[in-house]
Amino acid sequence: MTTNPVGDIVFVEAPARLHFGVLDLRGSLGRWFGGIGAAVSSPALLVSAQRAGSLEVSGEDAARAACFARRFFSQSDRTPGVHLRVHSALPPHAGLGSGTQLALAVGRALAELFGVHVNATSLAGQLGRAQRSAVGTWTFEGGGFVLEGGVRPQVPGVAPLLARLPFPVSWRCVVAIPDAQQGLSGAMEGEAFAELPNPPEADVQHVSHLVLMSLLPALADADLVSFGRALSAIQLLTGRWFASVQGGAYAQGWSEEVVRRMTEWGAAGVGQSSWGPTVYGLVDGEDGGRRLAERVQTLLAGSGTQHAVYCGPFNNTGARVWRSPTSHSP
Repeated sequence: MTTNPVGDIVFVEAPARLHFGVLDLRGSLGRWFGGIGAAVSSPALLVSAQRAGSLEVSGEDAARAACFARRFFSQSDRTPGVHLRVHSALPPHAGLGSGTQLALAVGRALAELFGVHVNATSLAGQLGRAQRSAVGTWTFEGGGFVLEGGVRPQVPGVAPLLARLPFPVSWRCVVAIPDAQQGLSGAMEGEAFAELPNPPEADVQHVSHLVLMSLLPALADADLVSFGRALSAIQLLTGRWFASVQGGAYAQGWSEEVVRRMTEWGAAGVGQSSWGPTVYGLVDGEDGGRRLAERVQTLLAGSGTQHAVYCGPFNNTGARVWRSPTSHSP
């Protein structure tokens, strides 16, 4: 990789990630969590980096971006002379992996700017991400559907990628973010995990069985009906593991209602991403996605002014990086 020409701007666009479910909260085999998830084309975040006299950060979520930039420079021999701008950010603490995607996008932009070769797993470790789930790290690196194998206690490192499969281009994902309470994150999330009861071993085994013998084969065969049925079953089963914290298999209120209604409206698969409030529904075809998104938008008009609905294909490539002269807009 060559050093970025002085004056050029490096842009990094990172897709939101959906977390489809945790595999194991028991850890009886020596690994905890594990997970499945996917990258979606919308929403996405966009950051840029350009040489400057000092570290300057502007735009959405600038304070958090500045923290990641300072952490990057604290572990390198580079002078923090950069203007970093967050052109668009993901909604924070909504179940879209906003923290990890922002951290990796900032780190990738700075690395590219200074000609440093680094991959997503190295950046995640450097910037303090993927300590529990690596789904967002792997979707950033290559997109698609990912299956990761969980972490080992007291052993540093990002959970390994076990499988990555592309989504059919015709599949559409409707992502709905109700105007509701933010999901758990940080210390509060850690406390919640510590208080959760161990799920029955039979549940853990059943989830793995569904992933290996139903979900993955259905995706490989481009069988949306079977994929959606397996995904909905996994979401319902694993969601009950978190019922003592969130009040049910899904976050109570609008998130639960949208999941129920999308099922009634013909979504092949439904679920909640992480702690929510983001929920999603899968359908086939542009027209099917548009119709479902319109119905969800009408429904969420009653949830408040800060709701959002997105519809688009899955992202099968991960983050996108490019350079432009200063006179060009992103």
